[in-house]
Amino acid sequence: MTTKVELNASANASEQTQIPNPPPEHVAIIMDGNGRWAASHGKPRSEGHRAGTENLRRIIEAFIRHGVRYLTLFAFSTENWNRPDDEVQTLLELVDSVIRSEVNELHSEGIRLRHIGRIDRLPTDLRRSIRESIELTKDNTRLTLCVAFDYGGRAEIVDAVRSMIADDVQAEDVNEDLLRRYMYTNGIPDPDLVIRTSGEQRLSNFLLWQAAYAEYYSTSVYWPDFNEAEVDRALEAYSRRKRRFGKVR
Repeated sequence: MTTKVELNASANASEQTQIPNPPPEHVAIIMDGNGRWAASHGKPRSEGHRAGTENLRRIIEAFIRHGVRYLTLFAFSTENWNRPDDEVQTLLELVDSVIRSEVNELHSEGIRLRHIGRIDRLPTDLRRSIRESIELTKDNTRLTLCVAFDYGGRAEIVDAVRSMIADDVQAEDVNEDLLRRYMYTNGIPDPDLVIRTSGEQRLSNFLLWQAAYAEYYSTSVYWPDFNEAEVDRALEAYSRRKRRFGKVR
């Protein structure tokens, strides 16, 4: 006969023996701390942004090794236009340069590029680079790399609503699945893990709709110093999370 004590002990043991989560399918990163990294090294902010772009390749490769299929990088927000003109110009030029120099290599490695955000406010050359890279890599399947540039979560929701109105969508037809199809991220699964570097503890208008049930991980490491070991730490922390999605285990 099983006693109440034995049942409780069994239940407690079951709770303590947690099966680790599999690697996340989709990781999103708020790449923060370039300016503070530059200041800590006695360099101008532009050098911090340059160091941040030089870090991209090794981080992409690290997540591929862990089996991540979707990676979204927050590169430039709708609010970043309010920064000093010279810093904005540096960021625009850096992104255009990185796309031009890296797209063929990314393509050869089976990486598909997606842009999420507004594109109409970007310089003509940058718009062209983005569109050409998307077209070149559209059939790749190893990893989908989404670059959030001139992106804002609130603007995305507003744009989705405006598009539905333009399409004469009736109020009674609006539901979560329909709204999802009007988002910039249509066809991309919601992120499982959102990482923020530099120690900040906020979303900063990033994937407000999509990250409703994402796990969050913050590290004090500035983005240019976020390396393969930091990727391992973030994924290890994720593996121990209990993901309930509003349910009770």
